Amino acid sequence: MLYAIISEDQKDSLERRLQARSAHLERLTALQSEGRLLLAGPHPAIDSEDPGPAGFSGSLVVAEFPSLDDAQQWANADPYVTADVYDKVTVKPFKKVFPQSL
Repeated sequence: MLYAIISEDQKDSLERRLQARSAHLERLTALQSEGRLLLAGPHPAIDSEDPGPAGFSGSLVVAEFPSLDDAQQWANADPYVTADVYDKVTVKPFKKVFPQSL
């Protein structure tokens, strides 16, 4: 099943985010290689593709896991969690409706 991992950054966490980014991306790349990643990306803190020093307000990952518990464990082990970037992480089941596959 798919799960949405919705994370909210702590204030002034951009530097910690940048330091942990490569390890964070490695885990996402592994999910993608396994065919389990639907989408992932950060939420810019301002209305811009490159928010610069404004940084990000959080992230969204939608991926396939065997269970909600597995998705939660994966989210808890994220380098952004261990680097104290995220203030809050919510994991919810997700049902993809659109776009429809042909």
